[in-house]
Amino acid sequence: MLNYKQLHHFWSVARAGGIVRASERSGLAPQTLSGQIGALEASLGTTLFHRRGRGLVLTETGQMVLDYAEEIFRVGSELEEALRSRAAGRAIPFRVGIADVVPKAIASVLLAPSMDLPEAVRIVCRENKLERLLGELAIHKLDVVLADSPMPDRMDVRGYSHKLGESTISFFAAPALAASLGPQFPACLDRAPMLIPGADAAVRRPLLQWFEAQRVAPRIVGEFDDSALMKAFGERGVGVFPATTLIADEICHQHGVRRLGEADGVREAYYAISVERRISHPATLAISRSGLNRAAGR
Repeated sequence: MLNYKQLHHFWSVARAGGIVRASERSGLAPQTLSGQIGALEASLGTTLFHRRGRGLVLTETGQMVLDYAEEIFRVGSELEEALRSRAAGRAIPFRVGIADVVPKAIASVLLAPSMDLPEAVRIVCRENKLERLLGELAIHKLDVVLADSPMPDRMDVRGYSHKLGESTISFFAAPALAASLGPQFPACLDRAPMLIPGADAAVRRPLLQWFEAQRVAPRIVGEFDDSALMKAFGERGVGVFPATTLIADEICHQHGVRRLGEADGVREAYYAISVERRISHPATLAISRSGLNRAAGR
């Protein structure tokens, strides 16, 4: 069985960059730390450090063990904080990053289950570009990030993607614009003024490919990173705009627009990205278990 005391000493030495520094920080003798790491290596049957000059460098296996140790002690710290909050009657903080391409209505649907927990939860939402949010996630300033795509391979950040659900895409237009386009869908989109998501949106490329497959060539008159701003322009009749079918009724009611039709085969997915493989935060666990369609009551 893994000795967590030994693992904690290994974690301390790895973070300090050497036994002497870890000794100064912890108050333990260098010989004690060295002995604990030697015992851990013996129990695991592998070498965790290589000596380089007077310092220590993690082996490949040592780096893997450190990754697990970081997760183990982070979760332990969260557990302590959650217990202290419960004992004091305080709400558990739930820090969420929302990628700016995720519609706010969808984000509220996804996060709704976190507010129905037996424990009191205080939700803190931050909206930004996905890359910036993942940077904050990596240093534990956020508990989870909501995105429209999995963790990008190009990011030098450890994270795990948990798919929450998906929805088809529909097109909407203000009543006057919709009446001028004609009843035949998708032919009515040909040469129609079109508002599309910005380059960071995962659904953008599938939409453009769908236009080609349908042999329609809308006139792109606007590109938007913020889906709410795109809908606001669509409400004013500037152009047709795509949005998640799952909240079509809400979009029509809120913005006074009409649904023209659905882009067959184009689907938008939503993910919760966390730094842990197995989710432990109760609020993140709640939204993960609920999923998009169930959270929406569909």
